[in-house]
Amino acid sequence: MAGSGTAHLRRDDPDIILSVEHLVKEFPAGKGEVVHAVSDVSFDVRAGETLGLVGESGCGKSTTAKVVVQLPAPTSGSVIFNGTDLAQLRGEELRRLRPEIQMIFQDPISSLNPRRKVFDIVSEGIKVWGVGRGSGAGFSTDRVSEIIHDVGLDPDVAKERRPHEYSGGQCQRISVARALVLDPKIVICDEPVSALDVSVQAQILNMLEDMKQRYGITLLFISHDLSVVKNISDRVAVMYLGKLCEIGDGDLLYDEPKHPYTRLLLAAVPDPNNRHADSEEVLEGELPSPIDPPSGCRFRTRCPRAQAVCAEEEPQMTQAGAGDHWVACHFPVLS
Repeated sequence: MAGSGTAHLRRDDPDIILSVEHLVKEFPAGKGEVVHAVSDVSFDVRAGETLGLVGESGCGKSTTAKVVVQLPAPTSGSVIFNGTDLAQLRGEELRRLRPEIQMIFQDPISSLNPRRKVFDIVSEGIKVWGVGRGSGAGFSTDRVSEIIHDVGLDPDVAKERRPHEYSGGQCQRISVARALVLDPKIVICDEPVSALDVSVQAQILNMLEDMKQRYGITLLFISHDLSVVKNISDRVAVMYLGKLCEIGDGDLLYDEPKHPYTRLLLAAVPDPNNRHADSEEVLEGELPSPIDPPSGCRFRTRCPRAQAVCAEEEPQMTQAGAGDHWVACHFPVLS
């Protein structure tokens, strides 16, 4: 797994809007034990880009997303948004930056207030802050109606209905509208389609892509489904047990995965045209406990290529051939 290497960060790129460096989040587990949920994770996101963060359940990707928006704050590390380290802000300073960083949660229904009408839910943000960036000041029902219409819902109906009167897919559209109404610069999407039917997933993904182009937003998209991430992401980062193991251009990573874990994840995608499905390697065993993660490479206990050095030394991020493709592995897969 990735160590403390940050060679993959694009430090000279003036368009980087979010840079996460050496991010660590630990939770007390009682009896003096600690859950190492996120361990020394570093990545960056360019303005207008979509970064997909993928990994199996329990790898720490949702915790990473929440720590980026300071819900909760990190144990250590930095989250630099437009030149400001969010991890160093508290109280009113942090509050004033929140409109620019919005989040879409995994469960659309439970994230919406069941007592309030949908129009009021979507409009609450601009009632507090005024309308979105560059649109003047003060509350505007026209702005709310525009956003609700843009996500495919009827604004007039939204004034009369509550969340339970909508389907799961429609509730996720409401969540997207609520996130976009303040015209944020970046939106964190925490598995926004995992609870939806496949047909509805495609509708929500297409809508997010349309909203990205229409409003010029940047996305950090969290998912355990590589096929979903492939359709929406410009860059992809693969996470395992709290660490990144591979990151880079989406096409390069999907066409020529270098880390054994990435190859195994791609081989498991249920697609009849999946050219990685003929791999003879199989992902076996359970995810180790984040309370007591393996030494060296955290994937070594399940890796078909593991050798003695994998237990002794933690691999660092190194460039995998030409282009934007980085891998943390002592024995990466050669093309």
